[in-house]
Amino acid sequence: MPETYLSQAAFDRLKAEFDELTTTGRQQIAKAIETARAHGDLRENAEYHSAKEEQGRMEARIRQLEHLLDTAVVGAPEHADAVQAGLVVTLDVDGDEETYFVGSREESMGDHDILSADSPMGSAILGATVGEERKFQTPSGVTLPVKVLDISTP
Repeated sequence: MPETYLSQAAFDRLKAEFDELTTTGRQQIAKAIETARAHGDLRENAEYHSAKEEQGRMEARIRQLEHLLDTAVVGAPEHADAVQAGLVVTLDVDGDEETYFVGSREESMGDHDILSADSPMGSAILGATVGEERKFQTPSGVTLPVKVLDISTP
């Protein structure tokens, strides 16, 4: 299972959301379904169908959070000599200097945009060292050069 690097604040926020959804959230949706079910014929009961759809979305989010929390590594990697999740990278992307936190979109890094390691650019630079240039293909099919200018811990 791939690791997900998170700050302690992000981990705590996601854990609180998970706890809320698995306790109070499930209780509230069960009550909403029960109330809607009491209104009669379920085939034409929009309130019931809406509550069931909400339950499905909530359970999907619970599974997503559970996976993130199970694979979470809190804090930055110990070594910052090559690009990896949990580090801040400064890149030259086709002539533009950009700085990113390489990690999960669930993370909030304040001054830095998030670069998913699964994105085309993110996967292209994983393992690259300072000064190394690689190429990646954008979703529109354009191939762009990307050079690692700096790697640091957050």
